[in-house]
Amino acid sequence: MNLPTSPDGASEADATDQGASRLALLALSVAAFAIGTTEFVIMGLLPEVAGDLHVSIPSAGLLVSGYALGVAAGAPLLAALTARMERRNALLLLLGLFILGNALCAVAPTYGVLMVARVVAAFCHGSFFGIGAVVASHIVPRGQAARAIALMFTGLTLANVLGVPFGTFLGQWAGWRSTFGAVTVLGVVAAIAVWRLVPALPGMPSPDMRRELGVLRQPQVLLALAMTVLGFGGVFTVFTYIAPILQQQSHVSVGATGWVLILFGVGTTIGNMLGGRLADWRLMPSLAGVLVVLALVMFAFAWTMHSTAAAIVTVFVWGVFAFATVPPLQMRVVQQASEGPHLASTLNIAAFNLGNAIGAFIGGSMIDLKLGLSSVSIAGAVVTLLGLLVTLASAALERRGASRGAVASAAGA
Repeated sequence: MNLPTSPDGASEADATDQGASRLALLALSVAAFAIGTTEFVIMGLLPEVAGDLHVSIPSAGLLVSGYALGVAAGAPLLAALTARMERRNALLLLLGLFILGNALCAVAPTYGVLMVARVVAAFCHGSFFGIGAVVASHIVPRGQAARAIALMFTGLTLANVLGVPFGTFLGQWAGWRSTFGAVTVLGVVAAIAVWRLVPALPGMPSPDMRRELGVLRQPQVLLALAMTVLGFGGVFTVFTYIAPILQQQSHVSVGATGWVLILFGVGTTIGNMLGGRLADWRLMPSLAGVLVVLALVMFAFAWTMHSTAAAIVTVFVWGVFAFATVPPLQMRVVQQASEGPHLASTLNIAAFNLGNAIGAFIGGSMIDLKLGLSSVSIAGAVVTLLGLLVTLASAALERRGASRGAVASAAGA
């Protein structure tokens, strides 16, 4: 029996499957939005948090490092603990941990309690995005995996467009604790969306942790993780301190800071989708090119930050190229760790956040050394250039391996 077809020739069953896949990706994006908001919103609220808890700006910046290190530590631990769980149930468990951590942030009475709460919230982050990336790649047709991952990460970029600036506005108006209260509610909404829209995948085999750990012995997997740490780490060297940079160097008012962050978020959304298409086209050449431009933009920001108009334009362009790195970096790890993608994908999220922690520390060190906020942007560019060097080394190693394979194949013939 022939299935009914739509006017373009696709079957209604195919259209239904595609619709279900889009809804599942939407649910993953909602969760990514919630997680991205709690990760990034602290940057817009550093002055408020520092003032309320009576700590310095660099000390408040360590809340970014604490979250990032929580991701890095929690990712492999929770990947192991959830290895035998059905993938949707694992995602729901992780979102429960996220909700608990943010609720604690909202009521934290001291800097120390807030730091602990941030770490608790962070524990879900790496495993959620690692599992989510694998799930996203399984629910779409072959050849669309990178775009599916990019669609999931669209929630992360939209967090910069909507979550961070409006969370900043809310925190400036009603106190920074109200922002984390709102994120807690958002986490509940995300959990319901995942429960209702992401299909259970009982046919998807549980990861074999011995095999998953085995891929970490492969040089290309380790290089891919290093590419993420350094290539994206430069972004957070600067972004952690974006509020004081805009307010003190670019003469952007406190109230207008959120609007500039919206513009940055628009850039990240464009960059994320661009990065997904580039990764499906030519992954490594595209990634190298994006890293070059990203480093140049951060070098330029060291000077453009002193002009309000130039700083705003640079922040937008920076957002585009900062997040154009995300899908190819994630896809590179999944590609190289094809025999054990779950742990490697999760560890790559940890690598993003290890880069965030290192970047926040480097940026704070530039400030503590009284080198000026311009030096923060230069340091970020240097870190990204180190990521470019690792990327070029990985590509060279891959070409060498392909050449040896071709020679061996010719000799065997």
